[in-house]
Amino acid sequence: MTKPEHIVHWWGPNGFTNTLEKMDFRVGGEWHHIMHGPDGRDYPNRSIYTVIDKPQRIEFCVGGTHKGDPNAVFESTWTFDLVDGKTQVTIHMIFPTAAARNKVVEEFGAIQGGNQTLARLADYVNKSESQDHKGEDHA
Repeated sequence: MTKPEHIVHWWGPNGFTNTLEKMDFRVGGEWHHIMHGPDGRDYPNRSIYTVIDKPQRIEFCVGGTHKGDPNAVFESTWTFDLVDGKTQVTIHMIFPTAAARNKVVEEFGAIQGGNQTLARLADYVNKSESQDHKGEDHA
C-alpha cells in the first residue's frame, strides 16, 4: 500500500493493470495512477493522502484536495489489524451523497471491485512470501 513497486501489481479489480505516475506517500502527498481496464478504457485516478498512521491506517481523498472536500469523488480509509497472526485489511469509503455512492456501486461495481482488489493483494502477498522462502533450507 505504501510502495509503488508493489501496489502496481495488485491494485484494482480483476483484469486491471496500472501505470503509476506519482506516489508521494506523506500527508498532503499526491498519488496519481491510471487504471487500465479489461475493456480497453483508461481510468485516471488522483488522490491526496490525508492521514497516515503506520501501520494501522491510511486515508486518502480521491478526486479532491483535502478531507471533507465537496469536490471529492470519495474518501477512503484502509485499516490494518493483526488478527490471529495475520493482517486483516478493511476498506471504508465515504461518499458525499447516497446518490454518489449508489452510482459507483451500480455503474462501476465498487463493492465487488473492492473485494477483488483485496483478493489480489492477498494473492500478491502470498506469492511474495512463498518466493521469499524458496531456496531456504528447512532441514
